[in-house]
This record gives sequence, C-alpha cells and structure tokens, in this order.
Amino acid sequence: MTADLIVRGRLTTLDPARPSAEALAVRDGRILAVGSAAEIDALRGRATRVLDTGDACVLPGFVEAHGHFIGDAVVQGGGIVDIRPVTVADAGRVVELIRATVAGRGAAGAFFNGWDPLLQRGLPEPGPAWLDALAPDTPLVIMHNSGHSVYFNSVAARRAGLSRDTPDPAGGHFGRTADGGLDGSAYEPPATSMVTGPLLRDVIAPGIVTALVAGSGRANAAGVTMMSEMGFHPGYGPALAAARQEGAISVRLRLYEVSTPALRSDATPGEGDDLVRRIGVKTWADGSPWVGNLAASFPYLDTEATRALGVPPGHRAPANYTPDELLEISRAYFDAGWQLACHANGDEAVALVLDVWERLLSRGGRPDHRLRMEHVSSMRPEQFARAHAMGITCSLFPDHVYYWGEVLADDLFGPEVAERWAPIGTAVRSGMRISLHNDSPVTPVEPLRNIGVAVSRLTRGGRRLGAGESIGVERAIRAQTIDAAYQLFADDIVGSLEAGKYADLVVLEADPRDVAPEEIGDIAVLATFLEGRQVHGE
Repeated sequence: MTADLIVRGRLTTLDPARPSAEALAVRDGRILAVGSAAEIDALRGRATRVLDTGDACVLPGFVEAHGHFIGDAVVQGGGIVDIRPVTVADAGRVVELIRATVAGRGAAGAFFNGWDPLLQRGLPEPGPAWLDALAPDTPLVIMHNSGHSVYFNSVAARRAGLSRDTPDPAGGHFGRTADGGLDGSAYEPPATSMVTGPLLRDVIAPGIVTALVAGSGRANAAGVTMMSEMGFHPGYGPALAAARQEGAISVRLRLYEVSTPALRSDATPGEGDDLVRRIGVKTWADGSPWVGNLAASFPYLDTEATRALGVPPGHRAPANYTPDELLEISRAYFDAGWQLACHANGDEAVALVLDVWERLLSRGGRPDHRLRMEHVSSMRPEQFARAHAMGITCSLFPDHVYYWGEVLADDLFGPEVAERWAPIGTAVRSGMRISLHNDSPVTPVEPLRNIGVAVSRLTRGGRRLGAGESIGVERAIRAQTIDAAYQLFADDIVGSLEAGKYADLVVLEADPRDVAPEEIGDIAVLATFLEGRQVHGE
C-alpha cells in the first residue's frame, strides 16, 4: 500500500512506544506508518507527495480543549465590534469606537465585546445613565472581556423584554438599583444570554458562515486542528452545518452545550462524527476574578482597581449555585450520558463542585466519565489530589498569568495569591492529565504561548510569578496535544502521531524544547494539516 503523502523531518510523536521518528506516511487522511526515513520511503509511489521539512519540528496538531470556536468567530466576524484589550488597548479609543458605532448602526443596535477596565485603564463606569446617554434610541450592549457580565441600555432591556419584575435566573443575576430596578448589568450566562439573545439574532446571522470560515483559518494558523466550543447554542447549528457543507470547517470541533434550560436542545451525547461531535454540557460554579464574582476563600484587596470594579473591601463572592441546585443540574445531564464540564475559578467554587460530584458519583455511573473542571485558577493541592482520585481532569489557563499577572498581584489579591494562580505544577504533581487553554475569545488561540508560559511563568511585563508552578516543556506539549485530546474523548483518533490516527499535524520552525521558554510563543507555524490536507502554510 503506497502513501498519498510522506512527511519527513524531526517528528515528535507523543507516542510512548516511539517518541521520535524521521518520517510518517499518510493514506486516505490517516497515518499509515511512522518510522525511519528508509522505512517510510518504501511506501512511496509515483503519485505520493513528499514534504521534506528539513530541521523543522513536526508535532501532532494542537488541541484547544477549552475554547469558544463559534464565539470567537462571531466576535471577530464583523457583526460584533471587537474591543478586547488585545485588539484595542487604549480606553479612550474604546469609547471613541463605541460612540462612532452607535451613531452608524441606528435602529439595528450596537453590540461590543471585550470591555476590561483592569487592562484598559481609564474606562468610565458603564452605568445606566452613561449607556442611555450614549444610545438613547438604539439598543446598546457591551460584553465584558471575560464573558461573565454584560452592560446594556434601556432600549436593549425593552427589546429583550426585561423589567424590574424580571426574576434572576438560577445561576445568574441582574444588577439592581436601591429600589430593585435593573441597573443595566447582568452576570453569568443564564442572565447575560437573556440580554444578548435578541441582539445576537439581529447582528450575527447575516455573516456567521463567513465568520466560521475565518475562525477555522485563525485556528489553523496557530497550529490548532481540534477545538472545543464550551458554550454551544443550538441556534448556531444551521450555520455550522452550512459552513461544513461548503467544506470550510478545517478544525475538529467538540461541542458543549450550556446548561441554561432555555438553551437546551434535543441532541444526544456523542451525536455527530469525527469532525464535529456533541459531547458535553457546561456549567459555571462561579464567575470571573475580573468582574468581582470569584468564589474564593481569600478576599479582594481594597485598591483603586477594585473600587473601580465596584468591589467593596474584603469582598468574597458566593458561588452561583447552592449544592442542591448544582447537583440537580449535574445529575440530569450525567444520567443522560453527557460529559460534564464545570467552570470553577475560586477554591470555594472548586470545593462546591467536588462535594457535588462526589455525591453524584457515589451512586455509581460510567467508569470513564472524564468529568472536567475548568480554569481552577486558585485550586489547592489537596483539592487536586481529591479530584484526581475521583477521576476528574482539569484544564488550566496560562494566559491569566501572562496578561493579568500584574493585576492579580498588585490590584486584586496580592502577591501570595498571584504566585499560586493557575497552579499548573500542582495539578501535574497530583498525577492527573491536564490541558492548557486560551478560552478564546478572551485571549487569542495561542497554544505555543501557553506552552511557554507554563514553563516560564512570565507575565507580559516580564515578572515571574510562581516558579514552583512551572512544568517542563515536554509535559506542556502533552497538555496541548494528547492530554487535551483525552479530555475531549478524542485521544483514540488524534493527539499523537501513530498509525491509524488522523494525519492532523503541525510543522514548526523550531522545536519548543530547543529554545528559551520565553521564546516559545514566538515560534512560527510553518504548516498545518488536517487529515493529511494542508490547511495552513505554503
């Protein structure tokens, strides 16, 4: 049997039986063989394409185990105005964009994503008076960069059917004035989705297929061949199907629906195929440290930044659910066969999830459930040990350290908490298999940056935070390939370069193991392949 494609170079396979190789052969989208140059050359036929990568590094395609593929595509698709700190750093420019867009959009309304006063210093308070003055006659919605809060004017509230009598949904809440009215803010997806839903339909639908195509291209340019959508809305299904029918989806997708009752679909676990599959359900045990609703055992500091957030001195936020509420949600989906993924940033939120899932698992259930905890930014060593013993796996967020490291140490919680934030080293020492993620669109899809930060623990400003939470580069690579694929129930088909698996791979200009950790994020992605088909590079 001859190969369709032969790739030669310095192959790091992530296969313990053969960690490195000189070449691999591909036939019909799958890896036919991995071995020495001579062994693989024997599979060459007259029609075989041969790619000689020289001294470049060939790895399995990167896996983004906790992202928002569709959300990222939508945010950067033109309907929503992108004001994230990575796009617009200056607060004055953010306000200018909002004013200009509102003036140009008219009755259709204006939707912005990326508001972040901790990184865009000098932003005004997005209170109802300011929002209504900006847009007295048109809907205006501004999503916080974390995705955990949204600010909206009176017109947007009316369009969404919200009033002072609207009750807070389970797992979320609306900001209120002293007399109980809405103050133009909403927190957590069950509440924020009530605000954004009507505007999403108006501003996103026309260009969503084009946006999904562009999103695939961005992922491939970063070397990513598999990505999750951790907040899948069934309403996106037709657009996703249309983009796929055009052959434009060049990244494998694993979909997690949100647990909000109003957004549930009638899908069944595992529905789909190896390119697009529905596998899980996502819940949120707490919120974001950047908006003041981290459920932790330690308080927020009293600083200019926390006061600007409206966080009182010594504030400690409660979890989004009571134990019984979270158990009811978890049990319904777990018993139906879904994988569960729960966002838990603070250690108190982690404790809630562990207690609830221990009760859930005590009744018995699937032997290989791979329950997931997301971000776990301040999870304690004994909690990791307990989670691992329960068969729980965690996904961590190195970009919290990279982009917000100084904010954590100087403005929100102090150096001691910042040193152990995103405790990747502790997670690895517990014995569990972990993944690293970007939570796009919160930060760009940048797996190489994740690997570098997991090793160096360097912030964007050059400060080293928590050297004891560093891991080795090889383990960091695993967390962006085979171990991330494991979390998505896909390690049997991708994540390593082995015969029988899909030929999803990335070609890098340098081996991450051969450069300084702080330089890993700048390694160029020369080519990306999905099923042996080149989807990025020349």
